Amino acid sequence: QVQLVESGGGLVQPGGSLRLSCAASGSIFSIYTMGWHRQAPGKQRELVASITRARNTYYADSVKGRFTISRDNAKNTVYLQMNSLKPEDRAVYYCSAKSTPIGEYDYWGQGTQVTVSS
Repeated sequence: QVQLVESGGGLVQPGGSLRLSCAASGSIFSIYTMGWHRQAPGKQRELVASITRARNTYYADSVKGRFTISRDNAKNTVYLQMNSLKPEDRAVYYCSAKSTPIGEYDYWGQGTQVTVSS
């Protein structure tokens, strides 16, 4: 089992920045990919960014050039640096992990709220 705990959400003005952190514990050796998903009110959960063991990254088109995912293996932590935030980035952000290169994510954090508003 893998446990994921997010932190770093909050309220920020449009154009501002936030950094989300996700600390992993448990059977972390089994993790192949870690990701950040988000779910806005009334919308489906979507994958925002992901990073593999080899540090290959993926970004949704809506966040390319604004968000950066990174991982610190020594701290078993994944980060999502979010810059130039827009009101449409408002959502609950979930850290996630999976044990295989393909397929569904197996593990989820509890979520952290990000609100972008003036």
